[in-house]
Amino acid sequence: MMKKLIIFLLMLVSIYGCRIEEEKTNADNAAELCIAECKSRLQAGEDFSNGPCLSNVIIEDWVCDVAHKPRQDIDNQPENQCSAFRAGQAHHFVELNINCDIIKIY
Repeated sequence: MMKKLIIFLLMLVSIYGCRIEEEKTNADNAAELCIAECKSRLQAGEDFSNGPCLSNVIIEDWVCDVAHKPRQDIDNQPENQCSAFRAGQAHHFVELNINCDIIKIY
């Protein structure tokens, strides 16, 4: 009986550990792609002064947005935020400043 319990606990730890790694990988991928998108558009001369949404789907369930740090009123206007996140279609967010540096990942 004890052997079965130990095996079961090891299986749970293994499954839970894989789930954490998957989330970390998604966050890392989303951040990397968001930064690349931001730098590409910045280099092309896009104006980020209004803190635009760069992508409603940078990867599945993740958006990529530009904001000011410290946050400004313009960053809270719906037209400058990712509509997929506001609508609940995406649940994770990469927020960059106007120089493409990470502010927050959640």
